Amino acid sequence: MPHVSGDEVKHAVANLARFLLGAAIAIGSFAVHADEIVLAVARTPFSLPLFVADAEGYFAAEGQKVRLLDCPTGRRCLQHLFDGDAQLATVAETPLVFASFSRADFVVLASFAKSLNDAKIIARKSAGISAPINLGSQRIGVVIGTSGHYFLDSFLLYHGMDNRSVRVTGWGIEDLVRALQNREVDAIAAFEPSAYQAMRALGADALVFRAPRIYTTTFNLVAGRSFAHNRDADLIKILRAIDRAERFIQAEPQKAQAILRRKLELDQSFIDWVWSDLDYSLSLDQSLVKTLESEARWALREGYVNGKRPADYLDYIHPMPLKKAAPGAVTLIK
Repeated sequence: MPHVSGDEVKHAVANLARFLLGAAIAIGSFAVHADEIVLAVARTPFSLPLFVADAEGYFAAEGQKVRLLDCPTGRRCLQHLFDGDAQLATVAETPLVFASFSRADFVVLASFAKSLNDAKIIARKSAGISAPINLGSQRIGVVIGTSGHYFLDSFLLYHGMDNRSVRVTGWGIEDLVRALQNREVDAIAAFEPSAYQAMRALGADALVFRAPRIYTTTFNLVAGRSFAHNRDADLIKILRAIDRAERFIQAEPQKAQAILRRKLELDQSFIDWVWSDLDYSLSLDQSLVKTLESEARWALREGYVNGKRPADYLDYIHPMPLKKAAPGAVTLIK
């Protein structure tokens, strides 16, 4: 994929927002099949509760016929939702922020996983990088409009650098690690499992920058607004299945890890790499709203989006099913 300038990054994000606005099928209008709910699930460790609920039959035990639709990123899962390919999707908060500038026909049902250390910067030592300050003027690859993108700008700001001091290049998730390995970029800002794959690909030439105090990534279950309000009874059951899966993860970590290993087709060393950073628990709390607001200000300030940000991100949250499924998990202030 060709490199793009900072201005082109902003243009690409603007195009993404327009594309989301112009999606051919509005979320509330797709045909809903009473006997099946399609759930678009990102291939990330965050999605383990969904993998467990499926593998252990928890959805079926709640009387729900749920089909998981694999996608490489949460942003792709969200697009499946917008295109009418799925009724539910898993996604980090950053793609939700970008979408919120162009549409309001989706809601967050719950956060089901968090990590202080999911996003990382993987750099090539051979590019002369030994400390964060060396990233200035370097070519850094990122998937535009994702949590990795937000983390990169936050990381640079934390270390006293302007994001315009680096040459950001946009890549698809499938090409990001290859671009680093082939020296088409000097570093990448990536989330898992891409960060791990990049580290392994570079071997001794890899340098990993972490910044757990900067950013907490949340992974969320999202539905079309109309679907959510019409299918609350089903959503309560699906959230109960996810809650049961999260209790399984806590009680049977080795079995849960085996499910994750099989699903992502990665070895135990990857599981060991990420496991301690993951928090699997259902919630809807004020920190999610604050993160959405913060990322919206960032997107506007950097010119990645146009227009006005939503007046209140609480309007994008539908808490009732979680209140019924897991009492105590909702601590939002409304």
